[in-house]
Amino acid sequence: MNIDKTTLQVFEFGDSPSDTFYCLVDLRVSPNGMDIEKMRLTDPRNIDLQFRENGCLLMLDGEEMEEIIRRGDADRDNLHKSIFQLAKQEGIV
Repeated sequence: MNIDKTTLQVFEFGDSPSDTFYCLVDLRVSPNGMDIEKMRLTDPRNIDLQFRENGCLLMLDGEEMEEIIRRGDADRDNLHKSIFQLAKQEGIV
């Protein structure tokens, strides 16, 4: 998979870092990105399945993202590229 077939979407559900989610999304599944408003209507017990079905390849919360940046495994100024590279190294894409 190439980086141009993905996007990095950020969803905020509150004010703390743990309420912010960074999702690497497969644009072949969701060409316009995930429709989070539609997904909010989903039964919370099935939310993980909904993320996968809508093309989410990798999801990190804000605390996880900060740790990855602190370790130097991601660049805050180029998150999409660095998270894609991390997912590639981990065999996710």
